[in-house]
Parts: sequence; structure tokens; C-alpha cells
Amino acid sequence: MTDFFKPIFSKKSKLNIDQLIIKKTVISFFFFFVFAGVAFWGWKRLRHQTISAQGTRPLLRNVLNANESIFSLLLSDKHLAKTYPASEAAANVRVNGYEGLKTKLDSSGWRLNVIRKNGDTLSLTMDDIKKLPKTDVIFNFKCIEGWNQITHWAGVKFTDFAKAYGLNDEIAMKYIGLVTPDRGYYVGIDMPSILHPQTILCYEMNGQPLPLNQGYPLRLIIPVKYGIKHLKRIGTMYFDNKRPPDYWYERGYDYFSGL
Repeated sequence: MTDFFKPIFSKKSKLNIDQLIIKKTVISFFFFFVFAGVAFWGWKRLRHQTISAQGTRPLLRNVLNANESIFSLLLSDKHLAKTYPASEAAANVRVNGYEGLKTKLDSSGWRLNVIRKNGDTLSLTMDDIKKLPKTDVIFNFKCIEGWNQITHWAGVKFTDFAKAYGLNDEIAMKYIGLVTPDRGYYVGIDMPSILHPQTILCYEMNGQPLPLNQGYPLRLIIPVKYGIKHLKRIGTMYFDNKRPPDYWYERGYDYFSGL
């Protein structure tokens, strides 16, 4: 080792500016190669894992589950999504997917089928839903595709709906499942999120009935979640203490999908 480099690795030596730069460079390269090695090892491990029934590789699923555990702790009915005046709502509202909307709807025969804890089914018409107090929600709708848009929706608060139809035993459970009439799309949602004060069973957009491509006659609007949870054209609602099946969870996304 030359006289120039000896002080660099001595704890007692006072370094000049050139030696200090070299020392920091050596340390930086050391950690770079360590992190690069760890990343390469992780990539090789991930690459050789098979995709599970949960839609992704186990290592990624573990990361998603850890994120879910953290973000679910932050959910509170005291924390509301930011709302906006109606003047800021988009006139042309984007559609975030067509799953569950690809079959023709028989609107005259549509019913919201609520499967109760005891197995009975409550079959409701739109008149049954619209007779409850209406609530408007104008918020920044966010899609997992990376876009967002201020949108104006109206319908019945889920908490008002549950109270009106005596779903006390049902909302004491851990999860709710929602399914389209053709069963082409389905979501599972944790009960604290569905009971959030801004969650509505929605039947209007910009003061008009929902268009077909936005989930007519009834959809879910849940501002504490990404758009993949805002199921369009609700056909069946049920409750469980186990996680209900979820369309995008099965395709590799996290179950909570919270904001």
C-alpha cells in the first residue's frame, strides 16, 4: 500500500480532501455492490418462484400483504377523502374497466340481492333504495392505471342502507362481497372500509342516472379505495368472516387496495 493510501484506512489519520473523496468513493462502491448483489439474488429467487393461486409469486404476495397490514391500520372514519365543489367535477367521466358489464342488462328484472347471515335473501328494487336519504360525494377518483379525475356521484350511504334494512348482524362480520349479475366481476372489501361515512351505493353521476358503462342501475363508490374496488352494476351482496373472492386480487393486486 502506497504512502498516499495508508492514511485513508487509518482511523487516526487526518485526511486531506483528495483522500476523503477516495474514501467516500470506496465506501459508496462497496455498498453499491452489496445492494446490487442482494437485488440480483432477490430477482433470481423471484424469477424461479411459480405464480400461486393468489395471482402472483409468493415473495411479491408477502410484500403486498405487509403493505396491506400497515395501510389498514391508518383507515379511520375520522379521515375523509378530500371533497370538491360540483363545478370542479369532470363532465366526461372516464370508465375504469368493463368487467361485469359485457352482458346485456335486463333493467326491468334487476334486483339487489342481499344474502343475510341466516341465509335468507333480501331482494330490493331501485325504488327500495332511492327512498332512503340521498348523499352526494365529489372526490378525486383514482385508478390503478395511474390516472385520477374529480367526479360527482350520488346515492345512499352504505351505513344508512344497512341501518334501514336491519343488517346489524351482517355488518358485525369482517368482510362484504359484491358480485355483478353476470358474475363476471366480484370484489371483497373489509368491513371498516365499506362502513366508511363516504361509501355510497350510487345511482347517479353528475345529477343524472348512471350510464350503462358506469354501472347502471347501481354501483359502489368507495373513496378510500382505488377504482378496482368500485364495483359497477351490483347484483349480489353478501357477508363473511373470511375474505370473499376478489377479481383483481386473483390477478396479482393487493386485497386492501386502499388510498
